[in-house]
Amino acid sequence: LIPCLVHTACLDNNNKAANNNKSSTATMSSNTCLSTYCNQGWSEVLTHMSPYGYANFGIAFGLGLSVVGAAWGIWLTGSSLVGAAVKAPRIRSKNLISVIFCEATAIYGVIMAIILANKVKKPDEATSTLSEDWDYAGYYYAGYGMFSSGLSVGLTNIASGVSVGIAGSSCAIGDAQDASLFVKILIVEIFASALGIFGIIVGIIQSNSCTFPIAALE
Repeated sequence: LIPCLVHTACLDNNNKAANNNKSSTATMSSNTCLSTYCNQGWSEVLTHMSPYGYANFGIAFGLGLSVVGAAWGIWLTGSSLVGAAVKAPRIRSKNLISVIFCEATAIYGVIMAIILANKVKKPDEATSTLSEDWDYAGYYYAGYGMFSSGLSVGLTNIASGVSVGIAGSSCAIGDAQDASLFVKILIVEIFASALGIFGIIVGIIQSNSCTFPIAALE
């Protein structure tokens, strides 16, 4: 900072110089970040997260939300089934198919998690920084694609699990009152379970072109 004899003018000039030095230092140290570790606000954190982080979050969301949907459906179906079976024990065996439909949503999540986990590849050379000729477009495309793929499967499976659970609960209660209602409500459960199949089909298509580069472009 330049020393100055006039106090008022000096204060303004020194403040401007200090601000310029801070901004230039931040720019030089972090390029596009406003903070040293790129963590000043959610927008900065999300835009500077590693594609490997996005890919693993996609795996976690795909599996976790699918298990939540399955558990929620089994909770709804199982509680109604056990309660209704007290008065009508004959419904115990055939209504277990509702629990199987709920469990299928968790299986879809496990399948998608295995597919996505096999696509995460580490670079050939262990390094803390990537070279300038790295395939950054494919790098980020793979991360974002796997994240959206896992999220697609997880959200559809949680919706499918809840819908199957509610339909299965109604099926058990209706079957306890009238045995002829079982097959009719079972068709509703099949359509509810198909929602999870739609999600995993789209998720597999989304992840097909997601390939992490393991070496720099030639």
